Formats: sequence, C-alpha cells, structure tokens
Amino acid sequence: EELFLSKAFSQSLHPSKIIPYYYRATGAFEDDDITVTTLVTSNRFKVFAELVQRYQGPISATVHVKCTPDGPPTKSTHALLDALHELYTTTPSMSTFVDIHLILSPFDRQLNTWRNAARLFARTDFVMMLDVDFAVCTDFRAAIRGSRDGEIGRRLMTGDAALVVPAFEYVKQQDGLDQGTFPRDKASLLSLVKAKKIDMFHRTWAPGHNSSDYARYYSASPGEVYKVTQYQSAYEPYVIFKKDGAPWCDERFVGYGGNKAACLYEMYISGMSFYVLADHFLVHQSHPYEEAARKLERKSNRKIYQDFKEEVCLR
Repeated sequence: EELFLSKAFSQSLHPSKIIPYYYRATGAFEDDDITVTTLVTSNRFKVFAELVQRYQGPISATVHVKCTPDGPPTKSTHALLDALHELYTTTPSMSTFVDIHLILSPFDRQLNTWRNAARLFARTDFVMMLDVDFAVCTDFRAAIRGSRDGEIGRRLMTGDAALVVPAFEYVKQQDGLDQGTFPRDKASLLSLVKAKKIDMFHRTWAPGHNSSDYARYYSASPGEVYKVTQYQSAYEPYVIFKKDGAPWCDERFVGYGGNKAACLYEMYISGMSFYVLADHFLVHQSHPYEEAARKLERKSNRKIYQDFKEEVCLR
C-alpha cells in the first residue's frame, strides 16, 4: 500500500505519508450516491462539523497533520489527533457518514494532493469537490439522484458532464459568520441578492465564477439546468462528477491560486461540459485569509498555470 501511494502521488512534495481510512464511516453507501470530497485543517474543525450535519450523506475528507512522517510524534501532533478524535466521536452523524484520511507532511496547503486523496478513497460512483467552509443550503443530492433518467443524469453517468452548484458569499464579512442565518431556498437567496447583502462568491475576482452566468441563474425557471457556454480558464466552480474517468488534479500546484482552476481546466479540455443547477446554491462562511501567503503563492502558481495550460492542450 505504501509503495502504491508513493506512486499515485508522485508529483507531491515529499516526505509525506497518507493513512487511508484513519476513521471509517459505519454507514452503508449506495453506489449511485454522491460523496462530498473535502480537505480539512485543524482551524476548520468547527465548519467541518457543520458540513457533516447539513449534508447527511457520504463525505471523504483528508486531514492535514503537519509533521515529519518518519520522525517521532510531537505534542502538537498528539493535540491535533486528540482534537480530531473528540470531533469525530461527539459530532452527530460523523461516524455514520465520514471517512477520514490523514496526510502526514511538513508542507502546508498541498491542496490538489489532498483533493486527489479524498477522491481516490471515496466509496461512491459520484463525487463533489467542495471546500469545507461552504454551507450546503439546498438538497441538490436528492434532486440529482431523483433525475438520473433525464438527459443530464445520463451525461453524468457517462462521465461527460460536471454539475455546477453556484457559490455565493455575504457582502459584509460579519453577516456570513453564522450558518444558522443562511438562506435555505432560492427565493430567500434572491431577496438577499436584491438587497445587496449576498453576491457571487469572490465577486472581486470575476473570472473565478462568472462563467456560471449568474444573470441567467437569477432568472432561470424552477428545475432548469443550463450549460456553461462562456468558459474561462480561471473558472473554478464547485462541481459534481463521475469519480472514475475524469482527470485528476495536478499536484504541482501548492498553495493559493490556480489549484482548483487547474482541476476544472483539465476536465474541460478532456471533453467534459459544465451544467449549472439553477435551483441550488452554496454559501461561504466568512473567515479571515492569510493575505501574505496568498500573494506569494499566487505569484508562483500563475507561472505554473501558464505552462500547465499549454501542456494540457498539447496532450
């Protein structure tokens, strides 16, 4: 297993060690279910618990333990694992629905490696790539599973489609701290958008999400699913797709900037189309960002992304 994992994640920074199923969910998952794949650091345990309680479905999560894999465990390692055990054993539904995989590594923010690990160990045919600090506000899981006989359902089954759940955030950061106040249906969301209290996620970086065509989303009829027609290479929506067959995230991207966009870009170039679920949405829970690290890492990843896009097109 150790040899296999070293080959599977050969582009990642090393030394690192992956421990699959450190905690394994007791629930029985149906093959056609949708597993949320996500990555968790110790400062996101609270929102992780909220995601578990809201989703009530299978979740495959990688948890980063910052350490040297072959070195002796430190006090901070013990403290993190104790906190994780407390979280797992006391959060309702966690032991039923959540598989936890540990990533032991001295390197922060190997985000695409962590995404790939969560997807690799997911136990259903379909996965959703989601950041842990988003609230699942509508039941897209039931809607998708109930529409498998339709055209979009068939495209999802064949691996030709990725379904986009549009993402939003509060305009004022303090309004987005309590998930208990978030809208739970599209009518409530639209009223907040009209009042200019909620807007598209990362509205200051429009290329990240505006390919979802928010104007069309706002005016869409109930039940509508529409195709993304104005794709941009910085597009980084939260998507549901078939686990097997889609390209994996390029593990050269470490840190902020370009990492998720690279995952979606290779999917798009490989022939997958994106379809927006116009009845559903996610809302970001506000939190401070590490601005200094973001600025430096984005500068590095911009250079990598230019080469990456050319490589993918040639391939």
